[in-house]
Amino acid sequence: MIHLSFPLAAQQAEMTVDQAPETQSLSLLDLILSGDLGGQIIIGLLFVLLLVALYIYFERLSAIKAASKTDPNFMNQIRNYIISGKTEQAEVLCQQHKTPVARLTQKGISRIGHPLEDINSAIENAGRLEVYALEKNVSLLATISGAAPMIGFLGTVIGMVLAFHELANSSGQAEMGALAEGIYTAMTTTVAGLIVGIVAYMAYNHLVVKTDKVVHQMEATAVDFIDLLNEPAS
Repeated sequence: MIHLSFPLAAQQAEMTVDQAPETQSLSLLDLILSGDLGGQIIIGLLFVLLLVALYIYFERLSAIKAASKTDPNFMNQIRNYIISGKTEQAEVLCQQHKTPVARLTQKGISRIGHPLEDINSAIENAGRLEVYALEKNVSLLATISGAAPMIGFLGTVIGMVLAFHELANSSGQAEMGALAEGIYTAMTTTVAGLIVGIVAYMAYNHLVVKTDKVVHQMEATAVDFIDLLNEPAS
């Protein structure tokens, strides 16, 4: 019978621990730097798209917030001026506020004396211009949200083609470690593309919701103004 002494077992345990493979940490920066030139170019392009998306989002968000600020007493003041026949003072008040709601109201005031259909048409045309100004460059966010994942996937496909091309040239003798490294490096472009696409998509939807609120404010103001013009005739 063979007896295994404790010192020998401890030495074998130490050898087993020493021979265990070390796990390597993996960061996104390491993946980007370890990629080929084509992958780095695509990552750089996606980074530029991300900066453009963030700029458009914060610039439009600031503009929409400024446009949504309205004075609760604005329409009451306009009502008092119009009932008193002080249309010039009403227009001056609209010019002081500098908001889409005020500009629509000023357009309606400038048409007082014309048929209500003409006044309503003038307000609607002015409203379209205001909405167009609010949605400036917002459609570009939708384009980025759709194009960024496809650009990232294109980089992955190119990387996979190059990896398998290298495998074919080596007659199947390429090291699996090197092949796997090339594959997961190529996958980084898809990850980057999805991140940019998700950010742009969320930013686009948030701006759409904010813009809709301003549009509803303009529509409500237009209705109140038309009702105000109908009051003296009633």
